[in-house]
Amino acid sequence: MSTELRIRKAVPEYDGTLRSHMIKIPTCISECSGIRVFGRRIKSLAFTTDVAIIRNINADAIIAVYPFTPQPAIHRAVMQAADMPVFTGVGGGVTRGPRVLNLANDAEHEGAFGVVVNAPTSNEIVRLLKQVLDIPVVVTVVSDKTDVAARLAAGADILNISGAQHTPAIVRGIREKFPDVPIIATGGPTDDTILETIHAGANAITYTPPTNGELFAQSMARYRRELDVEPAAQPRPGQPNLL
Repeated sequence: MSTELRIRKAVPEYDGTLRSHMIKIPTCISECSGIRVFGRRIKSLAFTTDVAIIRNINADAIIAVYPFTPQPAIHRAVMQAADMPVFTGVGGGVTRGPRVLNLANDAEHEGAFGVVVNAPTSNEIVRLLKQVLDIPVVVTVVSDKTDVAARLAAGADILNISGAQHTPAIVRGIREKFPDVPIIATGGPTDDTILETIHAGANAITYTPPTNGELFAQSMARYRRELDVEPAAQPRPGQPNLL
């Protein structure tokens, strides 16, 4: 009878003093397989463009998409601040056509690990992006009505599933038809919703960190409490305790 040797790995950790209250990604995200990009295994992506948050979060990567026309100055600032890979949005919603290609080219030259295009992006633009880029093209999927086969045929390297409460179902449907496609998906607000998305087939999870305003509210509450003005505020899940 063979004996299996199991080694438990204890991970030493150093937090320091000034950075000990940094934002920490939910540990349950480690359950997913991750996606290896240029040798880096990425399991968690923080959904933010706030450089202060980016400098104080332990995510494996940043997904920098925002509801405005993409601008090189913005993704340049994010990549300059980040000490982890950045996947940057280059349009596909309001911003379309040749401008998407120009933004994607600029992002690659600035050091982006990948570009993200929104759901309305045409398959022709995806094909053109694949012709000029040597970094992954991440295509956003927001509905189970999306023709995923056509997206993959056009050259999509990774799918980014953002279907709100329907995300696990969308992920599950895609995974059944395309067992090997890399999938990033929104995990939702709790450990349970994150694990549901992972078990549905997501390889990596996007996490939305608390805002500067939410974090500062805790600090301000502590300062006021020290003056005996008001009771303590409670942090939301995933939010560092600054009290």
